Amino acid sequence: MSQAPYALRDSRWGNPLGKDLKLEDTLWSALTDTYVKLPMALTAEKLAEKYDITREQCDAFALLSQQRWANAHKNGYFNAELAPMEVKGKKGVEPFTQDEHPRETTLEKLAKLPPVFKENGCVSAGSASGVCDGAGAVVLASEDAITKHGLKPLARLVDYAVAGVDPTIMGIGPVYAIRMLLDKNKIGLGDVDLVEVNEAFAAQYLSVEKELGLIRDKTNTNGGAIALGHPLGASGSRITTHLVHALQRKGAGLAIGSACIGGGQGIAVLLERV
Repeated sequence: MSQAPYALRDSRWGNPLGKDLKLEDTLWSALTDTYVKLPMALTAEKLAEKYDITREQCDAFALLSQQRWANAHKNGYFNAELAPMEVKGKKGVEPFTQDEHPRETTLEKLAKLPPVFKENGCVSAGSASGVCDGAGAVVLASEDAITKHGLKPLARLVDYAVAGVDPTIMGIGPVYAIRMLLDKNKIGLGDVDLVEVNEAFAAQYLSVEKELGLIRDKTNTNGGAIALGHPLGASGSRITTHLVHALQRKGAGLAIGSACIGGGQGIAVLLERV
């Protein structure tokens, strides 16, 4: 995301004398719904209004995300799913082995951050997913391919679901995708051991939690995008990978991973440890 360029539109074949040229921030464009003309953060503010989510609740959840990440990092829970790399630093080549977005913070510090998108709003820099760089990869194989190549699977993709929602409250999308997934497989949330809901914004997550009645003790147990960041295009594979390894570590059976999608969608996957 740090390399998202500025674009100069409609200039391929030249411009007339005196035309006022303006650069477009492609990152901001990617974070704005061009159909309803709303930045993603304002869709979260609309959810906060709809579900009576307060700024204090958002700050408290943001702190929890950071604390859960810190605990998981301390216990090495991310080691199996991270691919260390070497980067050029001030002192030469240095190992890069952990996410750099998480912060040590307090409720007092979070409360001092101003709302960014709306006067007296809920979304601050501390309760929004981080703008950061990241990449993820997963290998999805059929049973025939596993047998042919002698692979040892970590989990089975049981099913998935995609749902459409009002784009002005796109963050509620996981609710409908998860319900669809549960109905298709004739199970309830009580049958699922772990749940991940991408933390686009604290207000968005809390709205999903409230609508679905999620149990926090088994949801986003190691922190989410508020702590880790939300690199566009990579979060789906990150959540899936994390759940697969969490199922193995805990010896648990089923997990659901989900995310909202700008434009008015929700997506969810059902995973089973093997």
